[in-house]
Amino acid sequence: MVKKEAVKPIGGPPSDVEHIKINSNYLRGALVETLNNPITGGLPEDENRLLKFHGSYMQDDRDLRNERERQKLEPAFQFMLRIVAPGGVATPAQWLVIDELAHKYGNGTLRVTTRQAFQMHGVLKWNLKKTIKTINDTLLTTLAACGDVNRNVMSNPNPYQSEVHGEVYDWARKLSDHLAPRTKAYHEIWLDGEKVVDTQATGAEVEPIYGPVYLPRKFKIALAVPPSNDVDVFSQDLGFIAILEEGRLIGFNVTVGGGMGMTHGDTSTYPQLGRVIGFCRPEQIVDLAEKTVTIQRDYGNRSVRKNARFKYTIDRHGLEWFVDELHERLGWQLEAAREFHFDHNGDRYGWVKGSNGKWNLTLYVQSGRIHDQEGYALMTGLREIAKLHTGDFRLTPNQNVTIANIPNAKKRKVVELVEKYGLTDGQHFSALRRSSMSCVALPTCGLAMAEAERYMPSLIDKLELVIDEAGLRDKEIIIRMTGCPNGCARPALGEISFIGKSPGKYNMYMGAGFTGDRLNKIYKENIGEQEIIGTLTPILHRYAKEREQGEHFGDFVIRAGYVTATTSGTNFHN
Repeated sequence: MVKKEAVKPIGGPPSDVEHIKINSNYLRGALVETLNNPITGGLPEDENRLLKFHGSYMQDDRDLRNERERQKLEPAFQFMLRIVAPGGVATPAQWLVIDELAHKYGNGTLRVTTRQAFQMHGVLKWNLKKTIKTINDTLLTTLAACGDVNRNVMSNPNPYQSEVHGEVYDWARKLSDHLAPRTKAYHEIWLDGEKVVDTQATGAEVEPIYGPVYLPRKFKIALAVPPSNDVDVFSQDLGFIAILEEGRLIGFNVTVGGGMGMTHGDTSTYPQLGRVIGFCRPEQIVDLAEKTVTIQRDYGNRSVRKNARFKYTIDRHGLEWFVDELHERLGWQLEAAREFHFDHNGDRYGWVKGSNGKWNLTLYVQSGRIHDQEGYALMTGLREIAKLHTGDFRLTPNQNVTIANIPNAKKRKVVELVEKYGLTDGQHFSALRRSSMSCVALPTCGLAMAEAERYMPSLIDKLELVIDEAGLRDKEIIIRMTGCPNGCARPALGEISFIGKSPGKYNMYMGAGFTGDRLNKIYKENIGEQEIIGTLTPILHRYAKEREQGEHFGDFVIRAGYVTATTSGTNFHN
């Protein structure tokens, strides 16, 4: 046992964000005043930090920065809104409202995030309140979609395991509801709720889990149902792996301490995988999640934000310490972990009939961007389907969309609309393209160092020439791209990954596990397209010729000596 007095919260002065939170009166700050300021379309940085807790980031169109600066105009400020959807489930009515808002107040597109949430871009400050209020009228929310709290809870949307999925999804919703912030600030600011008396003055406890300064950084939870690891459960701060006996959910293995983000050039930051610490019964997971969050609240690094994620708390104090602390707070102990097996972490496209007799259609969506473009009216097609659909929509962890629970009587009409608008399950694309993910990056993300969403399709166009020549068109290879190292598209789990370093330049990584159970390793640094193609061409051809039966690309590049296996985030940079 680790002695409690030997482990203390990390020292050092609190970061500037900690001061902002403690002075905000439970996320109120001066948001009302600054949102109503007609002089500027932006917000001061302190209020922008608080706005994240309410589900929005201030951004500007970086394509227009130089021109607006020459014209002596402020940046083209706009706001990204993220909508919480536990397990990625939304009703057709909710879909239609979000679609309408995207056209009325956004940039006419929607984006499916890698956390199964909706993302809307291009909302002006003057339209934020109207947009958020309308979202809440549909029984969805933007609260806690961003910020130093528990984010959107992910769960497995596989329709061919629909009974188990339904039960796991219910637990995802319960976790999301239980860990949602309790402050009334959201209702006051966006929904015209009655203003609460100053909670700092009265000492009223409005955040029983988070306290007045919330968490040191964001916190992520996912529930996986083997054999699919589509949620990348090991990348999460807290993961639950469903354990089934004779088709019945008996509990979950628990994983802790995963996370994807890092900082270029700083080896004290790194991606990390969660580690399995034991097994619990379904009815215990809410209690376990709450106590885990409180441990991170009490022991996370509040001095240096880049070292504030839960993975660093565990790596700093040790897994044994964490388990002891968790057991003490729970008052009960985890059981021994149960056997489980993952065989993939991608989506299964096309039509699948669920065990409830209803149909499910998973459509391929390039980088999660839902919009109409010349020759492909994806957004219009989904809107028309939503008008007659009586089931639900499921956003997948791989940025695709499932039209779920279609009754037999409605299937023919859905098929007609799919054909009319040319919606696709991607079967005519290469397996490489169908296995790709990318973050938004430029022009809207302020952290992006290079392109991702806008560039990834054209890079795959060129790589497809190579894989076709090598005979690998139908071979799944997980490929991911991000514009910076913060990890939004989980790039450290790509068998091939590109992380933006500067415009047109990327660090290239290889060797992650196909089922999301091993991190990759850097292979080349700061390379552009020509070198990317030149580097990958001989490797892909060699893989085609020399791979063993059933051998995945990530395993091959390790066996062939291109990279060494990363056994822990702590040796990711070695």
